[in-house]
Amino acid sequence: MSGVTPSDPGKIFDPDAERLARLARRFYTEVDVVSHADGEGIALDGRDLKTPARRAVRLPRRSAAELVAAEWRAQGERIDPSAMPVTRLVWTGIDRIGPDPRATHEEILGYAGSDLVCYRAEGPPVLVARQAEAWDAMLDWLEAETGARLRTTSGIVHVTQDASALGRIGAVLAAMAPVRLAALHMAVVLTGSATLALALERGRLDAPAAWALARIDEAFQQEQWGEDAEAAARDAVRDTDLAAAEALMRALD
Repeated sequence: MSGVTPSDPGKIFDPDAERLARLARRFYTEVDVVSHADGEGIALDGRDLKTPARRAVRLPRRSAAELVAAEWRAQGERIDPSAMPVTRLVWTGIDRIGPDPRATHEEILGYAGSDLVCYRAEGPPVLVARQAEAWDAMLDWLEAETGARLRTTSGIVHVTQDASALGRIGAVLAAMAPVRLAALHMAVVLTGSATLALALERGRLDAPAAWALARIDEAFQQEQWGEDAEAAARDAVRDTDLAAAEALMRALD
């Protein structure tokens, strides 16, 4: 029966209650940022905050550690990881990217090889013009910033990017620390564009501007057909995650 748990057919299923039951109870009272010889850490009642892999959280700047600490302070009776996007990025950087960043480099370069801003609509003319005006400027910026010039195409025809261009982007990634790379990776996945993500990372764009450039096609469709409620809800979550990635990038500057 829809909306009823099999184990208790007389009880209406409450997804929020079920989710709350799975969350860990808050086990600490005080959250502090503590300086160590190897960086800034976070202490929960005097104990080091550690990643899921039991590595101590260490960040190069106090401002970044404060972002993490603020998320832990904001937790209620139960700890909700979904409400801690900066913490999740830091953990990803330390646990997954830090030991071997090559897979992350390759994934970002894969996005660069089929970058959103390189694939243009064949029509209508107003959409073609919007894409050209917005995205050409970003490709010009990428070339000036990194030396990488990406090719564009129209429709669904694949365009192969020059190995030298991808190599220049790869050099930028190789110089990036793991936690910063985690934030960049999040921005790449959310926008579908290594170009827009790098512009966000370098401060050329802020999160709302990057999101608007990534959604030119969707915004145009919305103008024609109206807003889709489910899509809007998904975008709200992505907007929060992109803002968290930007906040962490700026805190690491």
